[in-house]
Amino acid sequence: MAEQTAGLKAFIELLETVADNKYVLGDRLVEVGVSGPNLEATLSAIAMAQGELGHARLLYNWTFDLKGHKGKKPNIEKQTGKAFKGVEEVHNWISLIAALFTVNTAMDLVLKSVLEANHAEIATRVNKLLREQKEHIIYSRNWAQQLLKDRGAVPRKFKEALDQIIPEVEAWIKAIEQKTELVDEGYISRESYLYQKFHHKLKEVFIQELTGVESA
Repeated sequence: MAEQTAGLKAFIELLETVADNKYVLGDRLVEVGVSGPNLEATLSAIAMAQGELGHARLLYNWTFDLKGHKGKKPNIEKQTGKAFKGVEEVHNWISLIAALFTVNTAMDLVLKSVLEANHAEIATRVNKLLREQKEHIIYSRNWAQQLLKDRGAVPRKFKEALDQIIPEVEAWIKAIEQKTELVDEGYISRESYLYQKFHHKLKEVFIQELTGVESA
């Protein structure tokens, strides 16, 4: 097995983090989605669960190849331990939508930066995932806007759920930007501006609704 460079190790960790979160999101979309607020929401959640689990499988298989393993791909029975705490603790529809939108928005930006780096053999593995993931972001964004406009305690509870997941996602993005080996070895674009773009995406949707979100 060939020795892994610092950049490759960091890239594998990045992909495993994305895969783990998608794996857990897929699980939560089934567990929580079956009790969605209406039939359409429930059916959509179950359909997206299959998509998230499929994306996770694709990424796990990719890391299997990057690590230099040969032979049959292993069955995926659990995550590698890199899923965000806020994703693991999803327990109701409100926290599910907060995690689904926030995490997929961040991961979309990260994977687009990977694509823009033009590293060999990456485009074919990322393009399809990005196309399918876009539907999940649109779905969760629409639900996020509905929850913020709802009556009673729902908007407050949704903002609290966002306050739980956003800092964790921010920390991950900042960590990626600080790993110069990812840029030096061509795994992410040199001018990604991931942190700024992440907040810009949030403000596009929530405008003044989110307190404490810095300007991009």
